[in-house]
Amino acid sequence: NPTTEMDLDLWALARQLREDAAIVALFQEKPSEELAQEYLAGSLPSRLQQGLADFLRAYGHRGVAEIDLGLPRWSDDPTYLFDVLHNYLQLTDPEMEPDVQFRRGMRDANAMVAELTRRAWKRNWLRGILVGFCLRRIRDLTGLREVPKFNIVRLLVKVRQLVLPVGEVLVRAGRLELAEDIFFVNTVEAREALAGKDFREIVRERRRNYEHELGRRHIPRILLSDGTDPESLASVAGGTDGVLRGTPASAGSVSGQAHVILHPVGARLEPGEILVAPSTDPGWTPLFLTAGGLVMEMGGAM
Repeated sequence: NPTTEMDLDLWALARQLREDAAIVALFQEKPSEELAQEYLAGSLPSRLQQGLADFLRAYGHRGVAEIDLGLPRWSDDPTYLFDVLHNYLQLTDPEMEPDVQFRRGMRDANAMVAELTRRAWKRNWLRGILVGFCLRRIRDLTGLREVPKFNIVRLLVKVRQLVLPVGEVLVRAGRLELAEDIFFVNTVEAREALAGKDFREIVRERRRNYEHELGRRHIPRILLSDGTDPESLASVAGGTDGVLRGTPASAGSVSGQAHVILHPVGARLEPGEILVAPSTDPGWTPLFLTAGGLVMEMGGAM
């Protein structure tokens, strides 16, 4: 699973940085935005500068809401990664370290595969072979579901790299205000802008609409022909006991401080806190490594 590998690689970088007291102090003294600017300027201490450069060489094409061409990649703006590294540096309990937990989870899963296979063998030898084979295949292959997305995002970055220079040309020509405004026009309009049409006011209006839409707390996945949102009719909230009820994605229970985060950039999640979010994507997953639990308004067990 390239997303899990990515998160563990970022944690490995944090462990290296933890050995340098000056770098740890730097994270305490400076905001992530400033550290990101210093990284882009190449002026951070060499261990941090080189370590993050190596990480971005492999994963710099990723980002939050990464299938949106108009949003920056981590290689464009690594502020979020500095937030995550700051979170990781707060982790002091060896048993809660992400790689330790990952290995523990792997051992537990393999032990359960062996146990379920043993139970199946007791009923029938053929059943035992099939159960063992299927469970091992699930363990080996489920993580591959992330590989197509990982590679698609690589291609999207190439598209972004081709489109942004067009925006830069239009900024110099006075037809857009920012190079990123190119993502607020379609390809036909971009050609019109190159031919001389000024799109600055049109983009301002589209940005206003975009920012308004970002303020929505809920977007229905389905609307009936009369405008009804079926999800709003479903009784998913708790009753008089004040308990919120949903669909569990994993077994067990956990207690901790609930931390509501609407957007991961700028978020500081303390180790053990329960992350409560509208939804998540692979760009959120570095936060998962230190979260005690995860609650999402929308999403699936996968």
